[in-house]
Amino acid sequence: MATFLSISLIFIFFFISQIESEPLDQTVKTFIFRIDRFSKPSIFQSHYHWYTSEFADPPQILHVYDTVFHGFSATLSPDQVASLSQHPAVLHVFEDRRRQLHTTRSPQFLGLRNQKGLWSESDYGSDVIVGVFDTGVWPERRSFSDRNLGPVPKRWRGVCETGVKFTARNCNKKVIGARFFIKGHEAAANAGGPITAINGSVEFRSPRDADGHGLTRRPPPPGVAPKSRLAVYKVCWKDSGCFDSDILAAFDAAVNDGVDVISISIGGGDGISSPYYLDPIAIGSFGAVSHGVFVSASAGNDGPNGMSVTNLAPWLTTVGAGTIDRNFPAVVVLGDGRRLSGVSLYAGAPLKGKMYPLVYPGKSGMLSTSLCMENSLDPRQVRGKIVICDRGNNPRVAKGMVVKKAGGVGMILANGISNGEGLVGDAHLLPTAAVGADEGDAVKAYVSSTKTPSATIDFQGTVIGIKPAPVVASFSGRGPNGLNPEILKPDLIAPGVNISRCLDRRGGPNRVGCG
Repeated sequence: MATFLSISLIFIFFFISQIESEPLDQTVKTFIFRIDRFSKPSIFQSHYHWYTSEFADPPQILHVYDTVFHGFSATLSPDQVASLSQHPAVLHVFEDRRRQLHTTRSPQFLGLRNQKGLWSESDYGSDVIVGVFDTGVWPERRSFSDRNLGPVPKRWRGVCETGVKFTARNCNKKVIGARFFIKGHEAAANAGGPITAINGSVEFRSPRDADGHGLTRRPPPPGVAPKSRLAVYKVCWKDSGCFDSDILAAFDAAVNDGVDVISISIGGGDGISSPYYLDPIAIGSFGAVSHGVFVSASAGNDGPNGMSVTNLAPWLTTVGAGTIDRNFPAVVVLGDGRRLSGVSLYAGAPLKGKMYPLVYPGKSGMLSTSLCMENSLDPRQVRGKIVICDRGNNPRVAKGMVVKKAGGVGMILANGISNGEGLVGDAHLLPTAAVGADEGDAVKAYVSSTKTPSATIDFQGTVIGIKPAPVVASFSGRGPNGLNPEILKPDLIAPGVNISRCLDRRGGPNRVGCG
């Protein structure tokens, strides 16, 4: 015992001396350590006590992981990490990365019926606990009502974490738990760079979603598992994405809480797939699956390029996006009488056939204006007009906000070559139609060849029975699997184009499905 104790003390002295000797000007970043849990000396009461004794000071530790894998995340300098990585108990070390989100007729289209079949035989997902990793929840949405639901399953061990504009009363028998994870984000903000601290005026430091989840649209969409229970894990933050250290903490919490399913629509978004042993989503999902939890992850939105699929681990189900047999047509009517097909989920006041001047800021040759980037439009040129914006770079709905801010009355969102004819309907904040690449070229040519171009948008509601369906969405991540081509990815496609979503009072979009 004395010899063992001496070895531990030598380790402690060695690593403390290494930490204390580091220069003060080194950039501190967040790193994630995978640790051999069986190497913990018996003198330490817990892994946390071991980590804070031999690896990092308590203020440096962000999260301790003890369920889906063993280890911790901490803010350290690169040289400190280089020294600590030599510890015999350290299996792997990787830097915390920022990831991005991969942003009601579905039951009928999937063949689910009330009277018979898979839906009724599964009792509509009765008491299945679904953990959703996303941007949080807007609990007042009618889709989250717990009417006609029985008691919360006894196996549930989670909590309803409170915070800004979110109390324990915001959870019920439908949304049975909610947590938020912010330490990784805060560490990145404190380290400088492009990440900024949480802005309390636009984001909630709580499980509440800053974009909102509805309070409009009645009746609410039914959801594919209407009798399931929801556990919300807010790991992504407005304008700043999601950090690996927080995602892993959410995996740990979800498994300990007792979820049956984890749904995660998050990925790298950079076209690069890390080896499974260095990919936090692969690591977290492996631990979850080992505990009997089913994990579903999105294939990503970087299609149609080959090898663009993300979340490649064979133990999780990777889901691509497909269409259903429903569309929301919006026709662009040009001043010369031509009618160009598009789509839109805009639900505000229509243009009522009134023709407005049409302008394409991209004629100037400036990329930022063609994309309708923030502060790129001259109000003198777009006020009172319908504006053509090219798709790409900034979010589709954000382009409309830029147009509206500059005084525009409407927007035509034009696909480029990469998106082709794949259209996505969004709940825009001003009258908008999304058009394919061919129609986009046509409307731009019209503007260039006409002295006083004009247009309007005719919103035609909902059309059901569209064929063929399903069709893989243009943006859905494509195979082959870049790590193991012999393992087919995505595993399947599911409805993911023009799906009704919960909206906030302003008609803005969200990122989590209803119910």
